[in-house]
Amino acid sequence: MQGLLGISRLIDGLNERIGKITAWAIVVAVLVSAVNAIIRKVFGTSSNAWLELQWYLFGAVFMLCAPWTLKANEHIRIDIVSNRLSKRGRDWIDIFGHLFFLLPFVAVMIYLSWPFFMRSYQSGEVSTNAGGLIIWPAKGLILLGFLFLFLQWLSELIKRVAIMRGELEDEHAGGGHGASAEAEAERLLQELAATNQDLVVPGQGPAPTLKPAGELPGDGVR
Repeated sequence: MQGLLGISRLIDGLNERIGKITAWAIVVAVLVSAVNAIIRKVFGTSSNAWLELQWYLFGAVFMLCAPWTLKANEHIRIDIVSNRLSKRGRDWIDIFGHLFFLLPFVAVMIYLSWPFFMRSYQSGEVSTNAGGLIIWPAKGLILLGFLFLFLQWLSELIKRVAIMRGELEDEHAGGGHGASAEAEAERLLQELAATNQDLVVPGQGPAPTLKPAGELPGDGVR
């Protein structure tokens, strides 16, 4: 099992590094969009290549950051169901979902993406828009993204089995996004309470409570 966990760590490190690097494409896309808008407004000219470059950058982020998202456990969960189950029950749901939902989906997409990319590459497909970019790199990103997602699927399955066998600590054992939201709400309440204490003037007691709109002074006196 330790050998498999070593493979899992390599996959995690690879996908996290790729995700962090690719995430910078968002900044590049914003800069391209801003420059394109300025040139269009100032000089009255533009190019479809600039617009398509933004789409390519966004597609790269979506496809190549998906494995990193899975690794960080940031994908959507139905916490209404999972939070009511035991830790072992959630582990079994994760394994079931990985085997019977994620794996078939990724396998089908890889199967369909390969000929989709190869036809575009062999034909040198170019955008039908005037001045547009070549198409095959964008289609290649689809195939590449699902290949990396398959690797992350393998890593997650290895880690989940190791967790259930007690050979690995679950770093996402907090209960999902619902528990994270509750923890954040508790933190904000504590900060609010600390702020109210700071507003207390020595010798004068707590700061006065604001009255609801429309209530006149003395209305609360009976």
